[in-house]
Amino acid sequence: MSTTKETKKKRVEELVQRLSRAKSFILTDFQGLTVAEISELRQAIKDSGGEYKVCKNTLFRIAMTDASLRQQLESSLKGCTGVVFGYDDPVVTVKKALDFSEKNEKFKIKQGVVEGKVYSPAELKEISKLPSKNVLLGMLVGGMSSPLQKMAYAMHGVTLKLLYALEALKNKKAQ
Repeated sequence: MSTTKETKKKRVEELVQRLSRAKSFILTDFQGLTVAEISELRQAIKDSGGEYKVCKNTLFRIAMTDASLRQQLESSLKGCTGVVFGYDDPVVTVKKALDFSEKNEKFKIKQGVVEGKVYSPAELKEISKLPSKNVLLGMLVGGMSSPLQKMAYAMHGVTLKLLYALEALKNKKAQ
């Protein structure tokens, strides 16, 4: 086997591993970006728990094991393709990629996959408006604990009123 075939096979295996770990990935067009701009993008994505990789379209097609997903993304696998992989919180990496595309006109979002579903750039923009996973969990816990706290305060108020009534009764009988 030639070295190019071995290299390509190794890259496909790396892509398969990245795709299996990723909770989201976004296909982008980076044509016209400078090395400094791509480095800035990579750092922003890395800070959000993701990774940005440039890959060949044919190798990416081979790496996608889900045939229906491959078919839906086929139209986006043309020209220069870079992939934003989101490993931790899918919403945060989508936000970072969209923020960078708004700052830099040369960087374009083609399509994205979040939690196994394909989204257009407009739909990804809507997803980016969602709060992060940690904020949503905090809101859920707050929503669940609020009624319990109100019930505890109400129960405490009832026992206090009972104690005040008993104290007033004791004072009245003592006179």
